[in-house]
Amino acid sequence: MVAVKSVFAPYIYVCTRMRVRKSKLIPHEEYMRMLNMSLPEITRVIQETEYKQEIDELGTVFKGIDLIEVALSWNLAKEYQKIQEITPGNLKEFTRSYLRRWDIQNVLTILRGKMQGEKVGKIKEILIPAGSLDRVMLDRLLAEENPERIIEALKGNRMYPVIAREYPVAKESGSFSHMENELYKQFFSEIIAEAESGIKGGNQFLDFIRFDIDIRNIKTLFRLRADNFEEDALEMFIPGGVLTAMDFASLNAIRDPGEFIEMLKVRIRNKFLVTLLDELKGETAVRDVEVRLTRVQLDQMESLSKRNPFSIHPILVYLEKKKYEVINLRALARGKESKLPSEKIAEYLVV
Repeated sequence: MVAVKSVFAPYIYVCTRMRVRKSKLIPHEEYMRMLNMSLPEITRVIQETEYKQEIDELGTVFKGIDLIEVALSWNLAKEYQKIQEITPGNLKEFTRSYLRRWDIQNVLTILRGKMQGEKVGKIKEILIPAGSLDRVMLDRLLAEENPERIIEALKGNRMYPVIAREYPVAKESGSFSHMENELYKQFFSEIIAEAESGIKGGNQFLDFIRFDIDIRNIKTLFRLRADNFEEDALEMFIPGGVLTAMDFASLNAIRDPGEFIEMLKVRIRNKFLVTLLDELKGETAVRDVEVRLTRVQLDQMESLSKRNPFSIHPILVYLEKKKYEVINLRALARGKESKLPSEKIAEYLVV
């Protein structure tokens, strides 16, 4: 019995640490309070939270929105790196696999920034070096003078074949959306293969991955409906979830909103999603749909975490909720900087 406890002790320790960290995240009522504050007041509130060190360190170099942007990025990257350090065994492998999605976001941010002529400093402010591409590699990519050189510098990286194949089309169209979708297809294909390779705890990791894929596909379906987009819509489908490619194509072909919702409920069979879908009948605002789907995803993750308290789930819950805390604070700061009404900013908060 002692030997068994000693084997599980690191897992119990890290999962308990994740719950403690999660308890320190900014609560709903604090966001509501910040909606009525000015940008300097929001900065002071953030300075009283887990972001204090970054705000203090960067306060002599950056001001206003720039200070918040850089402090949030630094804090999130540092937090993700710390979690990788303290996570044991297979949980470390799953965590690293999950965080590789930041490679996609960082590379696309750099490519978009370079194509649009953004200053290097502005691009760097919003990068999160939490994946396999560390700060040194991201700085190297930023130093390249154009997207072609950036892609060349990525030779040897698992993303390179997809980026090299998709870049000519992205350059011609001025949009990286198809490249992004192809990169996520590759990412999810690889991560599913890793989880199915027989590693202990892989099935629990798969529960999260498959639901993540379903949420992405459902968001895509709602966006397609809003844009009345039909041509090559199936290219936007990501395999690996409950929804099949045939399901996706059939759902996308349904024009009646009520019929679409009912058919989606039959296909998805998830109690969290079914409840939300009933509420979304007649819903037209895509942004609101996406935010509410994200909330459902977080609720599902919380449920999995409670059922599996010493698994990958408590780690994933914290990683996701920490990410959305940063997204929420950015939305608040940017909204205030742009002088948007509080009720408009609130629409972008995942709380």
